[in-house]
Parts: sequence; C-alpha cells; structure tokens
Amino acid sequence: MLEGLQEFAGSFPDWLQWAAIALISAVPFIESYFGAFVGVAIGLAPVVAIAAASVGNIASMIGFVYVTGRIRDRAVGDEELTPKRARLRRMFDRWGVPGVSLLGQTVLPSQITSAAMVGFGASRRAVVVWQIVSIILWGTAFGLVAVGVLG
Repeated sequence: MLEGLQEFAGSFPDWLQWAAIALISAVPFIESYFGAFVGVAIGLAPVVAIAAASVGNIASMIGFVYVTGRIRDRAVGDEELTPKRARLRRMFDRWGVPGVSLLGQTVLPSQITSAAMVGFGASRRAVVVWQIVSIILWGTAFGLVAVGVLG
C-alpha cells in the first residue's frame, strides 16, 4: 500500500508533491501519519510533508464533522453500535473529546472518530480543535519516524 501511495505522490511534479500528500492524507485510514511518512519517503522536507499531510487530514475531518452535525441536527435517534463504535463510545464517556481525539485514531480514522463524537452529542468546535491537535501530533510522530527510518 505504501509503495502505491509513494508512486502516486511521486508521479506529481516536484512543486506539486505537497498537494498529492494533502490529497492522500484526506483519505480515511491513510490520515496524517501515513501521509507524512509517504511525503518524507518521496523526498519532501519533513516539515512540508507533515504540514501537507496534516492539512489534508484536517480538511477531510472538518467536512465529516459538519456533515455529521447537520445530519444529527435533523434526526437524533438511537442506533445500534458496532463493536468498534461501542468501544469508541466507552472511550468518549470515560475521557471525553480530548481523550478520544488523541487516542481514538488507534480504533478508527479521525474522520470517523470525529463524526462519531458529534453523533454522540459532542460540541463540533471542541471536536474540530482536539482533532486538529491529534492530527498534527500523529502526523509529526510518524514524520519523525520516517526521518529516522529513511533518513
């Protein structure tokens, strides 16, 4: 998978590779962490790779938050939770938005995690702020790992 992402991003002209990293980082399960890793792997400066990956992931997450918020505003109802969402709900009840934002990406992608929290009734603003913090931290961590591994 990483090789395919590297080929995709590497096929862009050098001056546009940051945009390719932002684009792939907007995809759930790729996120800022794999995007930052791929950016470093194709030769982008770590700061550029991490920033581009974070921006792409953040833009996607914000879209999920506001779409989910609108849907929730229109129809609030009980839904049966999948095992992963039930685990996320327990995390949400225990640690709130900050805890789920920082640790939730170990369960589900940031887009789905943020949408679930808004669906649980969390403030959209709080979810966006804490998810931005989380996305930047995870992207930075994996970007630095890439520098260490590939550097």
